[in-house]
Amino acid sequence: MRIGTLVAMVMLLAGLSGAPVGAQGSCPPTRADMLGPFYKPDAPVRSRTGDGLVVSGTVRSATTCAPLPGARLEWWSADTRGEYQDSLRATQTADSDGRYRYETVFPGLYPGRPPHLHVRLSAPGHRVLVTQVYPKPNDRDIKLDFVLPQ
Repeated sequence: MRIGTLVAMVMLLAGLSGAPVGAQGSCPPTRADMLGPFYKPDAPVRSRTGDGLVVSGTVRSATTCAPLPGARLEWWSADTRGEYQDSLRATQTADSDGRYRYETVFPGLYPGRPPHLHVRLSAPGHRVLVTQVYPKPNDRDIKLDFVLPQ
């Protein structure tokens, strides 16, 4: 067995793969990404801005991996032509188990950028996280936990 494969197996078994390891462990925070020039606060409260792409998962704490009920998610993205529209902005709150589900259109390309969704996450006792989701061309249902730093 190759050393790299063995190390990966040990890390997986030890819960070091980056996946949540439960309320007693810790999780690496989700990588931050740029806010971009098109963020607008106070988007309408809704969990759907279109059809075709669903992003869902749980918002967690980096310290404990515990779900963060009531975490706030703010979404914005370009339409299929690559233009930002207010109709593709949303604010939602994670449920009592820290879960969220957001449905929108598959974002279009605009010069110099791959398709992406922006999201800004916040929860009491945690630092604000701004990141982006980069769907692949055939993605329609993305499962993704966001992990907030303290």
